[in-house]
Amino acid sequence: MTRRNTFRAAIAAVIVLLVVLGVLVFRGVGRWLVREDALRPADVIAVLSGAMPERAEEAARIFRLGYAHEIWITHPANPSQALAALGIHFVGEDDYSREVLVREGVPASDIAILPGTIVDTEQEIGEIVRQMRRNGLTTAIIVTSPPHTRRVRALWRDLAPRNLHVIVRAAYEDPYDANHWWRNTRDALAVTRETLGLLNAWAHLPVRPHAIAGKSNQNH
Repeated sequence: MTRRNTFRAAIAAVIVLLVVLGVLVFRGVGRWLVREDALRPADVIAVLSGAMPERAEEAARIFRLGYAHEIWITHPANPSQALAALGIHFVGEDDYSREVLVREGVPASDIAILPGTIVDTEQEIGEIVRQMRRNGLTTAIIVTSPPHTRRVRALWRDLAPRNLHVIVRAAYEDPYDANHWWRNTRDALAVTRETLGLLNAWAHLPVRPHAIAGKSNQNH
């Protein structure tokens, strides 16, 4: 074999290796995004917004198992004011999540909707941290969707003080298919969003959340 042929064979082998590695990474990223913790007792369970009713159902299940005795629901920004001006009543996602929790056996007195309005996970974590510090709590169980779990952990490390601890749990009723995430648009969008979100978290959040109702979120 001539030197030129040897070089070409080496280049071809490298290309094949890179293709194989690319396929493995592509197929495995869906599973890699799922990063949850073992359950242990905590002060509170926090339900992140989105993916109704699966997240609230999972929070209720954890509550019934006795790992915490209070559930917090975050309050996402919504078009209620704009719709009210049109004479249309809007029921927010947080209200529906509370109804799911009550239906699943959680006493209404053990459910609280956090006061701060949020538009993304960064602000949700910030609001949970503020309420924990305000109430003297140290450990929270955060319930979210499976592909969202790794980013929640990354944001917690970046935003929460070291004396506050998090247990991240995935909603098992969520239909996310970690092994075949590219087969439907819902999972493909989730993987894309979470991958970009992780890059932003690892870079210490250079991309900031958008303003709520025209006001800047400098406190977030």
